[in-house]
Amino acid sequence: MSHTITLYVDGACRGNPGLGGWGAYIVNEQQEYKIYGGEDHTTNNRMELTAAIEGILFCDKQDKLVIYTDSNYVKQGITEWIHGWKRKNWKDVKNPDLWQKLDAVCQGREIEWHWVKGHAGHPGNEMADQLANLGADETLKKSKQSPSISEDKKKSEPDWLLDDPFGLDLAESEEELEELSEDIIEVTVEEIVQTEVLAADIHEDTSSSDASAAAQLHPQIVITPAKLQLHGPRQLILDTETTGFYYQDGDRIIEVGALEMINRKLTGSSIHIYINPKKPVGDSVNVHGITDEFLQDKPLFEEISQVLFDYLHGAEIIAHNAAFDMNFLDMEFKRAGFKALSEVCEVTDTLAMAKSKHPGQKNSLDALVRRYEIPQRDRTFHGALLDAEILSDVYLAMTGGQVSFDIDALSQSEEQNSRSGMARVEIDLPLILPSEQELQEHEKWVKHFEEKHGTACLFAK
Repeated sequence: MSHTITLYVDGACRGNPGLGGWGAYIVNEQQEYKIYGGEDHTTNNRMELTAAIEGILFCDKQDKLVIYTDSNYVKQGITEWIHGWKRKNWKDVKNPDLWQKLDAVCQGREIEWHWVKGHAGHPGNEMADQLANLGADETLKKSKQSPSISEDKKKSEPDWLLDDPFGLDLAESEEELEELSEDIIEVTVEEIVQTEVLAADIHEDTSSSDASAAAQLHPQIVITPAKLQLHGPRQLILDTETTGFYYQDGDRIIEVGALEMINRKLTGSSIHIYINPKKPVGDSVNVHGITDEFLQDKPLFEEISQVLFDYLHGAEIIAHNAAFDMNFLDMEFKRAGFKALSEVCEVTDTLAMAKSKHPGQKNSLDALVRRYEIPQRDRTFHGALLDAEILSDVYLAMTGGQVSFDIDALSQSEEQNSRSGMARVEIDLPLILPSEQELQEHEKWVKHFEEKHGTACLFAK
């Protein structure tokens, strides 16, 4: 007798490659099962695939399976891309051994694949995530090796989602894009402190100077240290998510994400915070996917305000429709007893830049991504850190293209001037004179205007 079984599968990796774990949470009408495992040296994508394989193998072949994964790499791969991979005999495919195994275990089964946003409070996904971390912990105990970091970090490796390997058209509409904010490496503040102790020879970056203070305030403040030690003015690519559009009517910030850039290079430093707004998110959940349940244990803005203000202070803030983000941030900081952020930071609005460069065209973030042919990321929901990462690509494309154009134009102009110097251009333009009848009609109209309005027309002599 067949049953419908729901599977939640997830992978975790502490370093990419590094210590990894996988977990599968299996639920049917009567009971639930929890299975997990791990490997010493692996990648996040391999753990995501392994979780799916092991979860399917655990179930009877006659059962109908409904599988939820937060990896669109897995979902898109098994439902769409795999057909092209087979035709090309798995040429240039990453992790071919696991893809072939997953394909084999799916044969003859009735399976529905679904994507679910990771780390968004979904109970089944959260349980699978816990199991994946448990798998990594158990693997660590067996191998008796020290972890490089203490939390589940899904670091970005070249992801097939960022490209279209078979020349297929990826979804262009905002509704079809899905969020993979896991592509941003998240490192907790406590880990920064550990890194400083274990590697005292690494210079402390200004963006992580208040890491210990952040840890004392709330463990969910996520600050990554800079991997590149660069010198120059700090630029912060920033985005926020809110409960609504109107800060004047009581809407609040629920997420802040910012990436540090110096000399047109991302340093690796970032800040990412979820915030409890003390009010329901309402219909805005359809935009960002962040639920009230997910925000319940998150810090209040007052708790994180000092750390966030110190991180942002003095930098050039780059945001898309910056007035929206800055109005909310100014409001929140003032409520917390700080100066308005706009008073201590220079602000650059990429939406204004785009409207100036492309007047009369659609200049949303997604439209600019398509216009500048930037590799698309999954974006069903808007997420602050993901949007900041996308915006950094857009900003570099807009400003980089402009600089390149100016340099080319200047070089060409200088070359021409060096050869010929200044030259006068003589152009004979045709002069079209009015006919006598047209002059009479004009005079008649001018007089009629003066009689009607009591004042001379602008066209009167």
